[in-house]
Amino acid sequence: MKPDLDNYTLEELTSLKKDVEAAINSFNARALAHAREELEKTAKSMGYKLDEIFEMRKPRAKVAPKYRNSDDQDQTWTGRGRKPKWVEYALQSGKTLEDLRI
Repeated sequence: MKPDLDNYTLEELTSLKKDVEAAINSFNARALAHAREELEKTAKSMGYKLDEIFEMRKPRAKVAPKYRNSDDQDQTWTGRGRKPKWVEYALQSGKTLEDLRI
């Protein structure tokens, strides 16, 4: 049976929304924990650990910036990925990447 939400105040609706979101989050956490337990049991039955199967990734090391915006010293770029707009503007204005190198 669905509650008649038209008769609720804004405060009651807001409280209800928070309660529902908390219940959903709790449900998802329990479901994920159960799924992990099941996967661990299956892996163990086959002689493996779950981490061995999924090979946990090591976090990537931070890369030091190689280029700095001469107009705004806070803007830097490592040289990886897409060029920031300030690099594109500098190159269009006649500068080279070597001019921007730190």
